[in-house]
Amino acid sequence: MLDDPVERDRCTRWIGPAPSVAPGDDVGTARGAWLGESTLQLGGLHCAACAGLIEQALARVDGVLQARVSAGSQRATVQWDPARTRLSALVQAVRAAGYEAVPDIAAPARALRRREHRAALWRLFVAGFCAMQVMMFAAPVYLARPGEMAPALRQLLDWGSWVLTLPVLLFAAGPFFDGALRALRRGRIGMDLPVAIAIAVTFVASTGATFDPGGPFGSAVYFDSLTMFVAFLLGGRYVELRARHRAAESLEAALARAPETAQRLDPDGQARWVSVHRLQPGDLVRVGLGQAFAADGPLLEGRSAADESLLTGESLPVPKQVGDVVVAGSLNVGAPVLMRVQRAGADTRHAAIVAMMRDALTQRPAAARVADRWAGPFLGAVLLLAAATAAYWSGVDPSRALAAAVAVLIVTCPCALSLAAPAALVAAVGALARRGVLVQRLDAVEALARTRHLFIDKTGTLTEDRPVWRDTVWTPGRASAPHRAACEAAAASLAAWSQHPLARALAAGLPPSAQAWQAIEERAGQGLRGIDTDGVEWRLGSAAWTGARPSDDVQVWLARGAQVLAGYRFDETVREGAAAAVAALRHAGLRLTLLSGDAPAHAERLAQRLGIAEVVAGATPEAKLAALAAAQRAGEPVGMVGDGVNDAPVLARADVSLAMGQGALVARAHADAVIVSNRPLDLVRARATACKAMRIVRQNLAWAALYNLLAIPLALTGALPPWAAGLGMAASSMAVVLNALRAGR
Repeated sequence: MLDDPVERDRCTRWIGPAPSVAPGDDVGTARGAWLGESTLQLGGLHCAACAGLIEQALARVDGVLQARVSAGSQRATVQWDPARTRLSALVQAVRAAGYEAVPDIAAPARALRRREHRAALWRLFVAGFCAMQVMMFAAPVYLARPGEMAPALRQLLDWGSWVLTLPVLLFAAGPFFDGALRALRRGRIGMDLPVAIAIAVTFVASTGATFDPGGPFGSAVYFDSLTMFVAFLLGGRYVELRARHRAAESLEAALARAPETAQRLDPDGQARWVSVHRLQPGDLVRVGLGQAFAADGPLLEGRSAADESLLTGESLPVPKQVGDVVVAGSLNVGAPVLMRVQRAGADTRHAAIVAMMRDALTQRPAAARVADRWAGPFLGAVLLLAAATAAYWSGVDPSRALAAAVAVLIVTCPCALSLAAPAALVAAVGALARRGVLVQRLDAVEALARTRHLFIDKTGTLTEDRPVWRDTVWTPGRASAPHRAACEAAAASLAAWSQHPLARALAAGLPPSAQAWQAIEERAGQGLRGIDTDGVEWRLGSAAWTGARPSDDVQVWLARGAQVLAGYRFDETVREGAAAAVAALRHAGLRLTLLSGDAPAHAERLAQRLGIAEVVAGATPEAKLAALAAAQRAGEPVGMVGDGVNDAPVLARADVSLAMGQGALVARAHADAVIVSNRPLDLVRARATACKAMRIVRQNLAWAALYNLLAIPLALTGALPPWAAGLGMAASSMAVVLNALRAGR
């Protein structure tokens, strides 16, 4: 089923010619000639080391070019050549490595989470129930005074504890042994290995003491410590599991808004329900009230409103009328409408957002990559430390050697350290997505928090990309009202023939005119030329086109024959919240620089209006790049906010970059994040969220380091029993995960 093209394409996007295609070959549209990138939802991961094991398993599949696994979000992104392998082979490889994998589609992912949750809950129940019973058997031994308990009775209680420990060892502790064995098969030391060794050593020694009290293992048993340790650790992992599932469900609810079926009109006018994956550009689709739009395209019939909170984070419905474009995933909340499919499937804006979020969630932040590199040496040192502890106490007090060594193995497990950064960053990315800020690179969260100098493009970022007519500058001798009315009528009529932004703004600002023309011509980059009914030529456009003297303050001129009659000045509409956003960024300590290709007077006037002190005006893309590079050479962490159209070089060069806008901007590769809401204030919220997330990461790292500094000496001196070490490690991991979730609020 996974290799069926329709089902395969639900979790796969095609990103370019495969390596098996020779340069110059006509690849056409055949999927076998393109490189596939599939996203899988994983199950059974417990630590960062599991991600490396799955990556190794996928890399061994012939045809896999790259595999990237995130333990934090439990997703894998795999690039593969469909001419050499299949999607089902990727899933089989993950399952052969001992983990679960399903295509990252809502229904299978939910089923996988239910199975994982049920198994984790059963293991926690068995461990907790048996631990309570074992503690009940151990209580008389702890409370009895010397000589009060007969040896036979004590041995009977130990046998009962041994029997109750078996389900914990064979079932509840299964994930620890499975994880340790998987790592050893790959020649690696995983974080489950110290835990598995501690459980096994404790059980073997306690079993020897139970059945041969006078033997080499002595008479002390630790079944109560073993079962309590497993119960505490499973409790911590269960809390972590629920936190991950809640984050996945929240993001899934935000992204999985596209419907499964659509009501398509056949050529004969009959309506038929079909899978949305069968829609093609040009199809007519009927969308009822309360239904979600299945594709991107214009409305053909009806007036309605669309809930586009998925794209913009704005819950207020957007009015839609005939000709307006609706987007897949938005909800029809007004009235039934008819739309024409313009983009369907993977080409929709909704699919671009989903792909962007999947990319972000399958990345590992820099802190996690550093932790992965040090995990193996650190765990090796832990094993040596535990062995040295056992050797020391064997010579000083053999009865305490086992407990001390087991406590060292347990207390030094770096689970909390490995979760400190990924958990907080994934939670922050999910929160930003719900606010209309889509992050493509997890490291961008850290870079945004470090930014001290922010370059902001003017048009399309702080201002709308639609200018508005401000006033008219008349040349001397053109003061009579009738003459001015005739000029305005000619200018409005000529401007109505063009789609240039300045022409459209002029046509919208002047009184409408139905003046007739014998001929109309538009010269790109210059202006319009029209011949009126008297045979007189009129020109509307640039100074060079009309013969006017250039002026920094006038963008459009009107001429009749060789006479320049008037000039038209325009203003840009400042985006709502732009001034408040600039003030908030300055209050946060950021140095702001306005970048603009406009004339200096125009750019500086806007900068003064918004309160920005530094301006780089009349700047070409090369000049913008040079200004940003100069700030980087000065040692400043630099960010760039642009419209993503003509700022690609600057966006790519900045330490962190954000693009404003919707549509094609969502899929731009040059920006680290896209503010699809177009709200400048969301830039402030994005940085505040990034700063909060990094504070939480530092808190988690500090807590993990402090815990180890306090607990390791206690374990080495034998003052920390194994059950207390297990409780401390589980509590440490739970504290890190719960603290990380604050980044998503």
